Amino acid sequence: MKNVIRLALVDPHDSSRNALKTLLLGIDMVWLEAECSKYEFFADVIMQTQPNIALIALDSNPQKGLELVSRISTELPTTQVLVISSSTEGSLILQAMRNGAREFLNAPLKLDDFLAAIDRIQQAGGVRTSDGTVRSSQVIAVAGVSGGIGCTSLAVNLGCALASQPSASVAIIDLDLALGDADVWLDIIPDYTIQDVADNISRLDYALLKRSLTKHECGAFLLPRPVQLDDRISISPEVLRRVIALLKATFTHLVVDISKSYGPSDLAALEVADMILLTTQLDLPSLRNTVRLLQFFSNHEGLSEKTRIVVNRIGLEDSQISLTKALETLGREVFAQIPNDYAVMVEARNNGVPLIIQSPKSRLTKSFTQLAQQLIEKPQASEEKPDESKKPRKGLFSFLSTAKST
Repeated sequence: MKNVIRLALVDPHDSSRNALKTLLLGIDMVWLEAECSKYEFFADVIMQTQPNIALIALDSNPQKGLELVSRISTELPTTQVLVISSSTEGSLILQAMRNGAREFLNAPLKLDDFLAAIDRIQQAGGVRTSDGTVRSSQVIAVAGVSGGIGCTSLAVNLGCALASQPSASVAIIDLDLALGDADVWLDIIPDYTIQDVADNISRLDYALLKRSLTKHECGAFLLPRPVQLDDRISISPEVLRRVIALLKATFTHLVVDISKSYGPSDLAALEVADMILLTTQLDLPSLRNTVRLLQFFSNHEGLSEKTRIVVNRIGLEDSQISLTKALETLGREVFAQIPNDYAVMVEARNNGVPLIIQSPKSRLTKSFTQLAQQLIEKPQASEEKPDESKKPRKGLFSFLSTAKST
């Protein structure tokens, strides 16, 4: 039971307690350690099990419930107390918070509200999992500077490399709604897609979301783009944020392959991402667009700081711009380099088999494995800020044109 949040609940009302159990048992990140039908016994249950979270329903007897909140908060400060009530009375909410409750949730409990509360507590470092760590989920957005740059190959093979790590659970989201092909790379014929999730967002729960995911033999799950290409294809930013929030409760890593349109949903994915892998190549059109996108990101709060440059197809014979010169001009360090190995990559794509299975010993596969290990071992790399003293030079494109001709 590693990397789960242990929770105990008390609710004397059988019907509401059973409803809470049903909701909690559907959340992979939560382990229901204990349930109790009487306030009088719950403190002893908490002292014996010492869960990460104590969920206390107040409606049966608010006074006894509040006393319980105070006792647990005082005697076992490592357990975070959440209360739930159908009452919206200000005095009750204020007293619960004064007694030590970290969150006051409205009954009946909604999945989104519960996950948001857990996320707020985790951000404050208040909840540790069964193995003593703070549970977190990393969202990695893979963005490209042009079509055919290798974003999907990066997203799919990075996701599969992450899934091969014992501590990771991975979902890949194909956000290129029109022409995405992550399912082709994994040889998957999906029964459900991201469009099905969006169409049923009003009743979205874990059961529906899990049915929409397809698991590959490498361990990674895929949420594919819609099957049909028609006018209905549309995922609003609000829907996407909710889907990602739900997936974060189950997976340690989400890899989002965004489209090249940089529309509202793509921007929403970039905003919620912990890291943006901006994929480019060492050629004039790619580097021109890299500068344009870096400038675009700088105009959106928070995007520039979490953007990392990934240079794909290093060693490509047609490239006549050196890595050193290009990155010096861009004013950014290179975060990862993916070598050019056309034969290996094309074979993997045509067979619908990820590199980690198709060619586990190739240098291309090793580059994805190293990148995956870097993301797992040093997630704080996403918090590094770019060197502001290095700005893209003026006359960039004339410099690149000169470099290309020499």
